[in-house]
Amino acid sequence: MKGRNFPTPGIAMKQDCDRHRPNRRSVLTMMGAGFAAGATLASKARAAEDPTLQALIEQNQQRELGQNFDSASRTIHMPEPSLPTLSPATVQSTELAAGQYQNLLARGGWPQVPPTDRLRLGNRHPSVIPLRRHLIVVGDLEATAGETDIFDSYVEAAVRRFQARHGITIDGVVRKETFDRLNIPCEVRLSQLKINVGRLHEATAHLPSRYVMVNIPAAQVEAVENGVAVSRHTAVVGKPDRPSPELSAKIIEVNFNPYWTVPVSIVRRDLIPVMQKDPNYLKDEHIRIFDMHGNELNPTQINWNSNDAVNYRFKQDPGSFNSLGSVRINLPNKDGVYMHDTPEKGLFGEDMRFHSSGCVRVQNVRELVYWLLGDTPGWDRAKIDAAFKSGDRIDAKLSKPVPVFWVYVTAWATPDGVVQFRNDIYNKDGLGQYATSIKG
Repeated sequence: MKGRNFPTPGIAMKQDCDRHRPNRRSVLTMMGAGFAAGATLASKARAAEDPTLQALIEQNQQRELGQNFDSASRTIHMPEPSLPTLSPATVQSTELAAGQYQNLLARGGWPQVPPTDRLRLGNRHPSVIPLRRHLIVVGDLEATAGETDIFDSYVEAAVRRFQARHGITIDGVVRKETFDRLNIPCEVRLSQLKINVGRLHEATAHLPSRYVMVNIPAAQVEAVENGVAVSRHTAVVGKPDRPSPELSAKIIEVNFNPYWTVPVSIVRRDLIPVMQKDPNYLKDEHIRIFDMHGNELNPTQINWNSNDAVNYRFKQDPGSFNSLGSVRINLPNKDGVYMHDTPEKGLFGEDMRFHSSGCVRVQNVRELVYWLLGDTPGWDRAKIDAAFKSGDRIDAKLSKPVPVFWVYVTAWATPDGVVQFRNDIYNKDGLGQYATSIKG
């Protein structure tokens, strides 16, 4: 299993295209007219009442989150209907956005914003003037807002919209994370849009009507049915040195209250060093050792100053402490990865959610399980809830496997004019310094 971020000691579709395809003229008007005037990208992206943008903002309102956080601030409350990230309409809108960014680049792009400690409501600072100009150019602030050096409520609202589109904490305060993204040049963002048009074309070529998507750079999961994203879930994906793979597979089974068998790679890279420092670690984490005949061993029988441990099987008991949490979602694939719950709920509150060893941890996973088993006889919500609560090892085989796609999309636009960007966390966009300088 590659999804384990080994704890330190003591811490524990065919699309309904006619319905969703954007009207080319309306999108061009919406996205292009403002550029022609040298002012905006998309008027709808500026509107505070825009349901799509509001959904993005609701995704990420809180910064301080405890271990019990799961389904509160970062779960997106979807407008109805909601367009999935993977759809023919998104491809078309992203192509249009790339054209508009090309025109914007020809006019000089946007101004850099000199970083300072922070900018927030009520501040007066020289950097507020280029900040206003930048936000006007990209369409997050009305051109009529003016060019004073005062950080007023209009600028705060525009900063929130900018943060929402870039997948970072939405608080209206400009700190390092926001400065970093403001100062990525227009040519870099244009390059991302062009690269991702190709990725989106490939990913949307043969979509079924019902599927799950994981967008790795966005660390986000979508459950999609008949062209509508019926739910979205914040995720934790692989760290840069243990990346989550791009893949196409099928979800065949849900395991409630699973055991976790520690992969040999994690035994070698993580468990052996931990045991050298803390001989009680396995006992504290409820991890048992078995030889090739199934006999249980005592940790003292292993030479932890060698690689002897890789010859044994390490199995963590079910429970609240288990690295997979309360459920594992199986999708057989050559990389041996899967999706699962986690006891470390606080990770869902971070901007940079790249902590696993390849697997995908899913926030509010119970809602996804409800949807996955929705077509499986005998598995209504009551039975699913009882399975979670029981603490027993229970397997539920889907009556019809659900396709799942793990994709790498760092830039995309939707027909309502909202253009989103995410960090090129695995350096696949060829952004050079801009792929590594904003990873936190």
